[in-house]
Amino acid sequence: MIPVTKDTFEKEILKRKGKVLVDFNASWCGPCRMLQPVLEELEKENKNCTFASINVDDNEELSQECGVMSIPCLVLFEDGKEIDRSVGFKSLEELKEMIGE
Repeated sequence: MIPVTKDTFEKEILKRKGKVLVDFNASWCGPCRMLQPVLEELEKENKNCTFASINVDDNEELSQECGVMSIPCLVLFEDGKEIDRSVGFKSLEELKEMIGE
């Protein structure tokens, strides 16, 4: 999972070809910690999507710019455009469906 900051957001997310699933999270967030192993499993299984992580505490301005109001928030980009968004814990099956696997 690629750690992303305000400085790397454009390069890693907006200019990347293909799908990128971005996990907006925080270390103190229980559902975020529950989601982490599910995302790691999905990343192992899926080579057609890039996975990125943004810590909302360290990147507050970026999180606001992206309209993140609650975490965990998963935002799916394709060729730099947001195509889907999900808030809260999701199962592996739900995430596979989200990214079109």
